[in-house]
Amino acid sequence: MRFLPLLNRTTKRNHPKKPIIHSLTMTRFFFSKYTEKPEPKEFIDYLDSLKNYEKLGVPKDAGTDSDDGLDLGRMRRLMDRLVHSTPSQFFPRNRQKKSKKMRFWPLLNRTTKRNHPNKPTIHSLTMTRFFFSKYTEEPEPKEFIDYLDSLKNYEKLGVPKDAGTDSDDGLDLGRMRRLMDRLGNPQSKFKAVHVAGTKGKGSTAAFLSNILREEGYSVGCYTSPHMMSIRERISLGQSGNPVSTKTLNKLFHMIKPKLDEAIQLENGSLTHFEVLTATALTLMAEEKVDIAVIEAGLGGARDATNILCSSELAASVITTIGEEHLAALGGSLESIAVAKSGIIKHGRPVVLGGPFLPHIDCILRDKALVMCSPVVSASDAGIRTSIKGLVILDGRPCQLSDIMIQVERDFPLFIELSDVKLRMLGRHQLHNASTAACVALCLRDQGCRISDKSIRAGLENTFLLGRSQFLSSKEVEVLGLPGATILLDGVRMAFPDARVALVVAMASDKDHLAFAREFFSGLQLEAVFLTEADIAGAKSRTTPASLLRDYWIQASEELGIDTLHDGTEKNRDSLEENKIILVTEKSPEVAMRAANETLGRRAGNHSSVIVVTGSSK
Repeated sequence: MRFLPLLNRTTKRNHPKKPIIHSLTMTRFFFSKYTEKPEPKEFIDYLDSLKNYEKLGVPKDAGTDSDDGLDLGRMRRLMDRLVHSTPSQFFPRNRQKKSKKMRFWPLLNRTTKRNHPNKPTIHSLTMTRFFFSKYTEEPEPKEFIDYLDSLKNYEKLGVPKDAGTDSDDGLDLGRMRRLMDRLGNPQSKFKAVHVAGTKGKGSTAAFLSNILREEGYSVGCYTSPHMMSIRERISLGQSGNPVSTKTLNKLFHMIKPKLDEAIQLENGSLTHFEVLTATALTLMAEEKVDIAVIEAGLGGARDATNILCSSELAASVITTIGEEHLAALGGSLESIAVAKSGIIKHGRPVVLGGPFLPHIDCILRDKALVMCSPVVSASDAGIRTSIKGLVILDGRPCQLSDIMIQVERDFPLFIELSDVKLRMLGRHQLHNASTAACVALCLRDQGCRISDKSIRAGLENTFLLGRSQFLSSKEVEVLGLPGATILLDGVRMAFPDARVALVVAMASDKDHLAFAREFFSGLQLEAVFLTEADIAGAKSRTTPASLLRDYWIQASEELGIDTLHDGTEKNRDSLEENKIILVTEKSPEVAMRAANETLGRRAGNHSSVIVVTGSSK
């Protein structure tokens, strides 16, 4: 599901009575070579849309250092948005590069301001500015994307029944093996960690990748889905940057004849995800990465990423088991566990995230026993984690946490980390961090050089777009899609006293009723706006907003929660604080604007936040 920014809000006012003016914005461009080129008409028109005191005359006392003077603070905030230094996390030690000049991207560089007079500004996007520009300043690899779009895309169409199971109805992993063989089996040229699970695999992969980068390794990371650019799915090297369009295009043209042959020999049955996975693994081999972290797409046993063999597998990771993609994975929690256990390889260590239901834990451990694979669980008694509270570091919220790992079972693991400053908020993210730390210790036990210092730094430097990002009621740009538990924990941690409005869109193969129950039980909501968003560029897998509303009404009735749910303007404007407003809006942009207006009416001077959530993968 993709939410694009709505408007170019460079001139967003932080004080309603003091708008940013013409001369402030113009300062950045003052030294143009105006005599040698045509006038920049679009820019001039942009400036002319702002208040211009050179034309209107300067107000009385505007230049004085007094309450009537111009607000210099807004200029500082504007410049902070434009020229803040590039985050050091993208330039690892041992291989520092000169910072490239940042382009003027005010749309993507937004400072999140909480609507509360006694709480500090949270710059939730400052550390991601450079990261974001890597997706937006390069043209998309159009030819490669068009090639992929010509193939069957189950992310867009929905996965067939039982396709993820290790059965006759499962996806044909043989065609993926034949494709990789045609490409020279690039997956055999580096070590890999394979990560599967219902939730948490993307975050765990990010934590682990950053730990390895901090130690100086060249790391390949492959995840899905993406938010803005398909290049997000593939990162290479020590920097952690997404693959460049140039690199991707070069590789695509190199392997395209072999892809064409494979597609023809397979009678056109190769899928979008299979070809993309093959391309990613080939890129990693070409770039000579030291180790790769590979996230499974669906299930595990028949997933395209499961062409990794014991010889190149450093460890398997199963984060959680939940009831998602039920039909595609056999229809039960047990069948899902069996499918995901398919990534366990003979003799290779398995790290379990959990906690799992006892019979699910048995399924996973029994498979490991059959495969002679040692097991460590991040939910074992010897692994303890705690959250001490929330601190503000460099203007950003961080979760102060302790992680203690002491395991003496299949192989000894030990680390003690106090006061870890996690930028990924919530108990679930602390658990993902401890799972990644367990994987790092497993790699260290195999002879991989990983220090405690690198584990701490890797955990602290991890931040993902779309994970635990909360925008205040004054914001309308949405960057990501965290899941229900993620937002419940995150919103409590970052905004414990805030008035909350939800904007929700979901894929059709999710547990909509459980999702609604969890939010109703976990938060005191002001309003819920149920909307629809594209998934993989189409609405074929999107749940209609009206159907979502039916589920939320059912959940509210089960829990005895008062709601206003006919979607009329009267109910939207209602100030009855004991009733939650349920509204359907097909457009996410309209839903966010309506949520903003509703909070403005109902929250008054209270801190308020719009939480955009849902589930699409």
